[in-house]
Amino acid sequence: MDNLWRARLQAATQVQPLNGTAPEPPLQDLRMRLHRQLLAQVNLREMERLAPAQVRQQLQQLGEQLMVTQGVSLNEAERREVLQGVQNEMLGLGPLEPLLADASVSDILVNGPYSVFVERRGRLEATGVRFADDAHLLRVIDRIVSRVGRRIDEMSPMVDARLPDGSRVNAVIAPLAMDGPLLSIRRFAVQPWQLQDLVAAQMLSPAMAEWLTATVRARLNVLISGGTGSGKTTLLNVLSGAIGAHERVVTIEDAAELQLQQPHVVRLETRPPNLEGQGEVTQRSLVRNSLRMRPDRIVLGEVRGAEVLDMLQAMNTGHDGSMSTVHANSPRDAITRLEHMIGMAGMNLDVRTMRQQIGAALAVLVQVARLSDGQRKVVSVQEITGLEGEVITLQEIFAFRQQGVSPDGHVLGRFEASGIRPRCMALLQARGQTLRDDLFRPAGPGAA
Repeated sequence: MDNLWRARLQAATQVQPLNGTAPEPPLQDLRMRLHRQLLAQVNLREMERLAPAQVRQQLQQLGEQLMVTQGVSLNEAERREVLQGVQNEMLGLGPLEPLLADASVSDILVNGPYSVFVERRGRLEATGVRFADDAHLLRVIDRIVSRVGRRIDEMSPMVDARLPDGSRVNAVIAPLAMDGPLLSIRRFAVQPWQLQDLVAAQMLSPAMAEWLTATVRARLNVLISGGTGSGKTTLLNVLSGAIGAHERVVTIEDAAELQLQQPHVVRLETRPPNLEGQGEVTQRSLVRNSLRMRPDRIVLGEVRGAEVLDMLQAMNTGHDGSMSTVHANSPRDAITRLEHMIGMAGMNLDVRTMRQQIGAALAVLVQVARLSDGQRKVVSVQEITGLEGEVITLQEIFAFRQQGVSPDGHVLGRFEASGIRPRCMALLQARGQTLRDDLFRPAGPGAA
């Protein structure tokens, strides 16, 4: 292999030097030109057989030799920047690599090749990151989606995918995207969040954390609702940490992003149709199949369609402790959305029967929200107490009460307990979860 690389290096030195009178190209142009020349000199299949560190070392040697041969004059910082950029183009996601390496970035939003925004601490910020053109951005998108067996083209101009670290990716291209390809990356923390991290970040109170942990350990079915970017999946990941290590957990998602830490986790992911419109595997099919896999718990990343009926039936037939998320603005809206999705399953059920299914299956509704200052909070924790007539009854156990906004735009408020003792306390105690009585005192623990 060393002989092969030496041969490639020798071939690279045969590139004709630049005209010495021409002005020095911008670093971006130089980086792209070196990238093209390196692609012409190396065999990508042979590169894949080497360790990443070896590949980067060899690419650096080739890049340095090319710059020397072409008479490119750069200072040390510029040389490092160009060579790092070339390595990112060859091995990573090009201009996005520095953003992916920044732990403070939670979202990367690419609005065409010349407009890239990031979210830090709940706030959007413009960046100086640029792509060379639409084709450059398309290559990066194609590299992402091809890794997970997805495709994006004019026939299928939208795609959901994921990065190797579990970060969620969505891409849209022409003809749907009018001003260039669009790319959205929802970052996942390098170190998975723990419950104490969310308490320290004031996403929920210690009392909320204690009670929700007990409900998960006692195998109550939990539904987390909220808007886009409100922290539903993060909270689901964290609460799943209370699942026992001896339990078999089956996760079902459109694009796999859950990071469960238990030793016995089976991950299932949907599959889109192929070019002929065949081979699609939906969440509903996976939910049905999971029932034959002897799960102790089923965790559905997000319920959004006909699979809700199979999920509720599973919860009602012995798969206690299952969890999911849903897009909704309030716990009551979440129930309404479930009813609408049951209708999508093609079942002609009357309203009372649907609500009986929901009321019997779910025990706890957790509402999360992203506030005006970017903070993410658990704003309501409610218990489903049954059915009165044709109405599902809820009682709020904890809530976040907003009290105002500071001069700098920071939302002020506090977490409060409602003073209502949950009806499921006897069930929790029977399943080994004993909680303090003062957990539910109206004074509420802690200010946000």
